[in-house]
Amino acid sequence: QDKGTKMTEFWLISAPGEKTCQQTWEKLHAATTKHNNLSTNSKFNIPDLKVGTLDVLVGLSDELAKLDAFVESVVKKVAQYMADVLEDSKDKVQENLLANGGLFEQQWQAAHRFYSSSLDTVPFLFIFQGVNQIDNDLKARASAYNNLKGNLQNLERKNAGSLLTRSLADIVKKEDFVLDSEYLVTLLVIVPKLNYNDWVKQYETLAEMVVPRSSNVLFEDQDSYLCNVTLFRKAVDDFKHKAREYKFMVRDFQYNEEEMKADKEEMNRLSTDKKKQFGPLVRWLKVNFSEAFIAWIHVKALRVFVESVLRYGLPVNFQAMLLQPNKKTMKKLREVLYDLYKHLDSSAAAIIDATMDIPGLNLSQQEYYPYVYYKIDCNLLEFK
Repeated sequence: QDKGTKMTEFWLISAPGEKTCQQTWEKLHAATTKHNNLSTNSKFNIPDLKVGTLDVLVGLSDELAKLDAFVESVVKKVAQYMADVLEDSKDKVQENLLANGGLFEQQWQAAHRFYSSSLDTVPFLFIFQGVNQIDNDLKARASAYNNLKGNLQNLERKNAGSLLTRSLADIVKKEDFVLDSEYLVTLLVIVPKLNYNDWVKQYETLAEMVVPRSSNVLFEDQDSYLCNVTLFRKAVDDFKHKAREYKFMVRDFQYNEEEMKADKEEMNRLSTDKKKQFGPLVRWLKVNFSEAFIAWIHVKALRVFVESVLRYGLPVNFQAMLLQPNKKTMKKLREVLYDLYKHLDSSAAAIIDATMDIPGLNLSQQEYYPYVYYKIDCNLLEFK
């Protein structure tokens, strides 16, 4: 399929059976392929469900609209979180989740397991509980993983940035310092590269009691050198004050092996934990995306069934069809469908494309067409 022309949305429509439902299907297929393939179509077979009273159907119509919105929100949350976890390009995520091709057919086959034979006992609760569980699990898993990721990022941030602020634990070594001396102390100084020659000339005279030739460059970044220098403890304040005048910045730093080791171990631990959790989390997201998606398509199918019976009456006689419109010809496809089905509704001519609610048919602000229509929007990633 040419990705450029295919939409990430599908139209699930239904029309009454002509002499047979097969005929309805053939008529639609002929009409949309006659004009230069306006859409890719497939039959969407919904099993016959026992129909209760009209009141029950109207009630179901409302309940299903709410359930549809809830399940869609969870499907999109799982997809969005998959994008966050993969820290990857949008396309890969869409493809990863919506294994293109026989997606709907596969999902719809799987969805059949939700059915009971009577509409009155369609297990709304079963669908709601299943999807609600996914929603709650997602919150818990995302919270744990984000926490880990956040802590790791904070540590990484400590180990990046300029020499003035970054952690020096992974840079300095024990031998760079005079340790355990009653009189001497080693300071770490950030020297701008532009001022390095001044440093070499001046550092021994910035205060009294600086140990000659005690400065080395320990590390450099783009702009500065990190140098050490050893001097008598009582000269430290003097030295700091004088150094500032030359734009040499003394860093507050105590060499503490235990602390540095603990920091390093913490970072390794978090990094290992994140790697360990990544695989199982991606697998969980894939499996549960599929579960939520199946539930969503299932709800759409039930909505088509209920609305078709409410609109076209009994006995149950309609053909549901799934269309994937071509991006460039959507307007034309709408016109073709309208011509095919305008006879279903004498008032449709007056209100084509108007948004309205029909008494007894709560279409929840959905556009009205003379045929039953639901959009399945598979653009799952709404990047904010």
